[in-house]
Amino acid sequence: MATLGLDEHVTAIRERYNAAERAREKSLALHREAIRCAGLTIRAVHRHEFEEARGLLARVRAIMDEVRAAVEGHLQVYYAGYVLDAQKEYAEAALTLALVLGEPLPSPDDLRVEDSSWLNGLGEAVGELRRYILDMMRHEDAAPAEALLERMDEIYYVLTSMDYPDALTRGLRRTTDVARGIIEKTRGDLTNHLSMKALQVQLQG
Repeated sequence: MATLGLDEHVTAIRERYNAAERAREKSLALHREAIRCAGLTIRAVHRHEFEEARGLLARVRAIMDEVRAAVEGHLQVYYAGYVLDAQKEYAEAALTLALVLGEPLPSPDDLRVEDSSWLNGLGEAVGELRRYILDMMRHEDAAPAEALLERMDEIYYVLTSMDYPDALTRGLRRTTDVARGIIEKTRGDLTNHLSMKALQVQLQG
């Protein structure tokens, strides 16, 4: 009786799975390092250590290039989720730095990340801008915070215009809803702070 020829097919499948598993293991380790460095980048921004932030961001970019090379040819690994999550953290760090400094925002192509990662990173940057504004208020430097709040509003309007299925945007609706709440709370905090400052000036006058 003729054989089915399974051995040849299974051997080829095993080789592909082995290659994919090697790509997964390497990219997982890199993804963790990328997320760590992205977090350090944002911390440096909040400390006003902008050159340090730029250096860390360059490190994240280099790591993400390594991730891309590791998963090349393995789409099932690339789209498994964690690679795109690392891209999102990278985008959030890069966009937060640009927003705080008032610089042009790097595009998805500039960062070499997926559109969904960029948009979700942009949405999460709203939370970092709130932290930055609260720090300004604590240090009695609230006037420039109004410009940051305007950027937060602009981000929200852009995010709400992305009316596409979550399968494409990877949960952007939820990110947008969270951003809206953060913006409303920040607007209230900033308005109260500025009103109090104005009242103090009147009383002192």
